[in-house]
Amino acid sequence: MLEPIQYAPDQGIVQPVAEADKIAAIVKAVVRAADAWDLSNAEAAALFDVPSATWSRMKSGTFKGVLDQDKVTRASLLIGVFKGLRLLFNGPLAYGWPKTANSGPGFNGKSPVQIMCAGGIPAMMKVRQHIDALRGGV
Repeated sequence: MLEPIQYAPDQGIVQPVAEADKIAAIVKAVVRAADAWDLSNAEAAALFDVPSATWSRMKSGTFKGVLDQDKVTRASLLIGVFKGLRLLFNGPLAYGWPKTANSGPGFNGKSPVQIMCAGGIPAMMKVRQHIDALRGGV
């Protein structure tokens, strides 16, 4: 696995979101990242920890639920990874990196998406921190 996190990005308390316009914006951003990374519906649903049917509603813009603390945290981490990759790389690697097998420490030949799907929020935090470290931050 990746090295332990020394701090959590965005250390503020994540609150559930119930306002329809905010939910729509968050879901749209996560769907755009999933599309840019060419994630399958199963991969995207696993990363966002929702059933496939819910992910389908999110993709189609018909999701009417509330985003609990878990979903807001996942969205924040996914959007942070997406943004960090766009700042770090110029070109196809910005979108291809999440599904590319990685031989670096902590990845053991698996892709970041595989690591994040298997490890949930802790793994997502580690991948986010990895991207931030590559960019020169901590």
